[in-house]
Amino acid sequence: MPSEGIFATARKHPAKPSAILGTSGEILTYGELDTRSSILADLLHTRLDEGDRVAILLENGLEYAVAAWAARRSGLRYVPINWHLQPAETAYIIRNCDSRAVIASPGLRDLATASVTGFEGLELCLSMGEPFGRFQALPAASSRSSRADREGAAMFYSSGTTGAPKGIMRALGSQPAGTPGPGEVLMRDSYGIGVEAVFLSPGPLYHAAPLAWAMGTQVLGGTSVIMPSFDAEAVLAAIERFRVTHALFVPTHFVRMLKLPEAVRRRYDLSSLKAVIHAAAPCPPEVKRRMIEWLGPVIEEFYGASEGGFIRVSTAQWLERPGTVGQAANGSVRVLGDDYKDLPPRETGLVYFRLDVPFEYHNEARKTREAILDADWFTAGDIGYLDEDGFLFLVDRKSNMIISGGVNIYPQEIENVLTMHEVIADLAVIGVPNEEFGEEVKAIVVLAKGVVPADDLADVLITFCRERLAHFKCPRSIEFVTEIPRLPSGKVRKHELSSRYANESRPLRN
Repeated sequence: MPSEGIFATARKHPAKPSAILGTSGEILTYGELDTRSSILADLLHTRLDEGDRVAILLENGLEYAVAAWAARRSGLRYVPINWHLQPAETAYIIRNCDSRAVIASPGLRDLATASVTGFEGLELCLSMGEPFGRFQALPAASSRSSRADREGAAMFYSSGTTGAPKGIMRALGSQPAGTPGPGEVLMRDSYGIGVEAVFLSPGPLYHAAPLAWAMGTQVLGGTSVIMPSFDAEAVLAAIERFRVTHALFVPTHFVRMLKLPEAVRRRYDLSSLKAVIHAAAPCPPEVKRRMIEWLGPVIEEFYGASEGGFIRVSTAQWLERPGTVGQAANGSVRVLGDDYKDLPPRETGLVYFRLDVPFEYHNEARKTREAILDADWFTAGDIGYLDEDGFLFLVDRKSNMIISGGVNIYPQEIENVLTMHEVIADLAVIGVPNEEFGEEVKAIVVLAKGVVPADDLADVLITFCRERLAHFKCPRSIEFVTEIPRLPSGKVRKHELSSRYANESRPLRN
């Protein structure tokens, strides 16, 4: 059957799965999604105006699709919130976005209750289950109003890895609800997602890409498989069980799957995969090579930001230019120097995307001005360079850069070298104070199960790095910890690590 749009699919094929819970196999049909999101949409419509914000505080599950589609089909802006945040952080987003409604789950009742305490600007607090506190249960049914469903929009908040998160606000369009947007057209035309697609998202739905691709698959008539959380072997089992055709990962997922015993990896039939897509953070080249060796030429990468921009690279293109994140269409990416002039090929500077759809950071005029150049170009703060053919290579984030003795050092390069070392389960590289040179390189390492931390092991890892990189780039110290503070998207909360070691200052070791 051709791609018909989500609500047409619900009318014509109501029993088709719109979403499946990857661990249990529980199904939400298109008919159920249409009915349940319509009931919630009617309730929202009675109390809210078009363009109002609805905060969503839910775990990964089938209820997420109901809540998001209810807001999207009501001309509202839905604001997914990371439920791993602390109550004060969650409350900040709810207030900062001027939310008029919050949709939460009973499983997050403590966080939800604390986050709305004392906030009287809310019209509705709704539970996707039993009622609790201020959160009322949804009605079982409602009478449809005469309104026409209008397309709403997501309002994502930046992940806050370098400071307070910022709300990304765009003007609403006038399209009917469920109309494929530019991103969904790209999913269809460039990745082959359509009515036969089975898309798996092991990432948290409060992040932009997992939610956008899961909902986009539904717009295009396919089925989204939702994992409650990431578990490397459970993901492989779900791919086999549901004959997944498309999946979206971050590099941390790749590392954890590759570190499964080979017998476990070979236990599952993954032959249904047509595209294994990764994004969100630079992928260490060795990790990507091993994924290609394992799964074949189905590895696809894209680079962009919630604010805008999109670059993609296929397996074949990457093998020709290892390390590239791709080539942009129509000159829509630039690398600029400190004077805001375009740099020649292979010179490193700040990466800018052409803005196809304008945005602003909500209530953050200064930060909006800092991110946008000449009204048309946006930077997420990434540093990189273009080669002679316009392929982009990322170096690191500007905020992560270490300056030691006046020399720029990029942690990502060091992390790429150490990531797949057999004794390392996870790591992050940061700069710490140094009395003579300002900063020095420090590696924070989580050891693999059964490996005992020791001073000589730190020396082994430093030597391993020095055999592959210039000595000035390599860690001068290594600290072994039990956990790296990461967001579920895989991004390291480096500002948290930097704060932890901010008072560590000593002379440079030789």
